[in-house]
This record gives sequence, C-alpha cells and structure tokens, in this order.
Amino acid sequence: MSNAGLVTGRGESLLVDTLYDLRLTKTMLDTLTPLTSTAPISVVVNTHGNGDHWFGNQLVAHADIVAARGSVEDMRQVGPAEMHALTIADSAGGRFAQRIFGRFDYTGIEPVLPDRVFDGEMFLNVGGTEVCLIDVGPAHSAGDTIVYVPQARTVYTGDIVFAGAAPIVWHGPFERWLAACDVLLGLDADTVVPGHGPVTTKNAVREIRDYLEYVHEQATTRFTAGMPAMDAARDIRLGRFADLHESERLAVNVHTVYRALDPSLPPLDGPALFGCMAELCPRV
Repeated sequence: MSNAGLVTGRGESLLVDTLYDLRLTKTMLDTLTPLTSTAPISVVVNTHGNGDHWFGNQLVAHADIVAARGSVEDMRQVGPAEMHALTIADSAGGRFAQRIFGRFDYTGIEPVLPDRVFDGEMFLNVGGTEVCLIDVGPAHSAGDTIVYVPQARTVYTGDIVFAGAAPIVWHGPFERWLAACDVLLGLDADTVVPGHGPVTTKNAVREIRDYLEYVHEQATTRFTAGMPAMDAARDIRLGRFADLHESERLAVNVHTVYRALDPSLPPLDGPALFGCMAELCPRV
C-alpha cells in the first residue's frame, strides 16, 4: 500500500514512515532487525499526515519522531478513528473507501504524533550519515517532506511521487506540487523511493509533473467554460496518462483546481471526495 525506508549510520538508524496498521508495521520492523539490532532506530520521519505513513508510530514511540508542521495538523484532523468511520459508512464514498482500505486493521492503533516539528528544512546526522529533510508542501497534503540522503544519492519522496499511479492532490495548490517536482529533479539523486509503487528514477518525477500540468490545463479550460467540476472530470480524456492506476483520482484533482480558481466554492470533506472518485470508478 505504501513505502517506508531505513537509513543506517554508525550505531543508529532513521526510519522514513511507518505503515498503515500495526500488523504491517510490526512485520516491517521485524524484517529490519538484522540492521537495527546494531543500529537501533533513533529517529522516525513521517513524510506527511496520511495514515498509511504514520498509523504505526506507536511501535517506534521510543524514537524521536519528526514531521513538518502541516503534516502534524493533518494528523490531528484525520486519525484511525476517522478512517474507520469512513470505511463503514453506508454511502458510495464509504463503499469505495472500504474497497481500498478494507484490508487494514485499525484495532488497537493509538495515534502517536511527532514530538519534533520543523518548518522549511532540517538537517540530521544519523551516525555519520547526513540526511536532509525538506518540506515541499502544501501539495499532496498540508505538509510534504522529502528525505534526501546525499551520500547514497537517494531521495524518499513521500507522496510527491506515485510510481505507476495517478497522484492525488488533496490539498494543493498545483503550483506547489510542480515546484516540489522541480526540487526533486534538481537533487543529485539516482534512486527515487516513491510514497507508493516500486523504487524508481527521476523519470517517475517527470511523469508526475507532466500529469499535473496536463490536468491543471484541462480543468482550467473547463472551469473557464463554466462546466461544473464533476462534469469536467467526466469530460477530460487522460491521453497518455490513461494507463496510470487509480485514474479516478482525477475527480479530486479537478475539484482542487476549481477551488483554487474560485475560493468561494464550498470545500468537500473526505467522504464527499471519496464519493466523487466512486463516480468515476466503474468497479463501485
């Protein structure tokens, strides 16, 4: 469902993100034991406030947990209780959410928020390994941290990059996400670890950037023509991006463009946005 990562140094490690439930996170931590037995996890970075990147925090609560300020705000608004309520809702959005998240178990999850908050950038030394945290949000969410390890020529992108799937612009604006892609493309990094999908290269960053530019242009044209947001989402043809997984995210992305163009439009809450995606998804 989502990716995490481990950066090891002399005698300590940094964990990038926990996973969506306790079972998954425990399995990951157990699998990492050959590395963390001699280099225990001393720092955890949550790249953003979506649950699939922090709901397992309680299993690493002994560590110093770090996140951008906007990410913590998101965590306070939507925790495991809210996600559980969404997945059991008797609505199109609830059924759609159940299809996506029904495999996960929210039982026993105690929200553990980061105890260190940063703005802009933060530099860490993890047992001699330099790690740079850069908040490139708001974009996908209210705060989006990329974790750059220059020595390894590697960057963990959080959900700024979905490899092989359509991005979803929960927060925006699009301009911030495009700028975030430019930051990633400017780094001296060969290995790109996306928030979702296989480990990849900067080509995946370019694909995300191209998709966002295309959707923004297409949605803006239809907004100017007076077309309602959902009509626009149904009308847009994705062309070379049509094969990206979870293409129904277009409904949320168009709504985000419309809200930026006309801030007087009423915002949609999570259940309503899932309902919009369900309308574009023929399997629901």
